This record gives sequence, structure tokens and C-alpha cells, in this order.
Amino acid sequence: MPASAAAARARQASSASSALLTFGRVAAMGTVTALILIAGVWASWGTAQHVLLTKGREQGTVLVTRCGGGVCSGPYSPVSAGSQARERVVIEDSVAVAKGRTYSVVLKPGSGDAVRSGPAGILYAWVPLGGALLLASVVVAGGLRRTRVAWGMAGVGIALLTAAFFAV
Repeated sequence: MPASAAAARARQASSASSALLTFGRVAAMGTVTALILIAGVWASWGTAQHVLLTKGREQGTVLVTRCGGGVCSGPYSPVSAGSQARERVVIEDSVAVAKGRTYSVVLKPGSGDAVRSGPAGILYAWVPLGGALLLASVVVAGGLRRTRVAWGMAGVGIALLTAAFFAV
């Protein structure tokens, strides 16, 4: 066997293993990226579904009178037809809620739990997705080597988090 044939086979084997490693890296990092984004949507959807799909849900306002133990509560005044006033509803205590203020809310069906509604509520509900976009952008840039896509994802994530910060 001539030396040039052996060298050609070595190059072919090297090229095949390089392609296999590249495919493995892209598949692994693509899977990690997809899992991060799915987790972000999943974490956001628990709250966002109540804020976005308001048809048939009780809507009103809550005056926050006390906070403690990670929740705030206060009397509920209905705005939508068919909704009834309540002495006490519970809303998650977060940076988006302060004692003594009144908030537009949507009640979760079959409970006394309220979720902030309106533009601030929508943006606040999608904050986990904004964080997931930022995290996934690092994986896309480093693992998939798609820097333009990564910058786009990071920009959308930062815009979402910034908008939620100023809306709250």
C-alpha cells in the first residue's frame, strides 16, 4: 500500500471523527438549550395562563392590607360580571406587591388566590422566561457557536426583564 493511500485514509478517518464530534456537540447543546427554554416557559405559564386567558375568570382589584409568610392579602372588589366581593384574597408577596396599594387582579379558578393582571402582571408572569433566554443565550453562543442568535436571545431576555422591572 502506497504512503499516499494511507495518508488519504487517515485524513478520511480524521474528517469522519471530527464530523461525529461536531454532530454530538450540536445535539447535546441543542438539547440543553431546548430544555432551558421549555423550563422557562413552564415556569412562566403557571401564572401567565391566568393573566392572558381572562375570559370567564373573575377580575377585580385587591387592596393589600397585610403581608407575611411570602403572601399578601386584602379585600377583593369585583370588576367583571359574575364576580363576587370577598373579604380576603391572597396574592404572592414579591417586588410587584406592596402593602397599602391597590392592584388589578385575576382570581385563579376555585380558589382565593389572586394573580396580578394588566401589562405589569403579564410582564411579571414572563420573568422566568426572560431569565431562561439569558441562560440559553450563553449555551447557544458557547456550545452551538451561534453568536448572532445568542445576542438576539439575550437582547429579548434583557428587554423582557427590563420592561417587567419598570412596569412593576
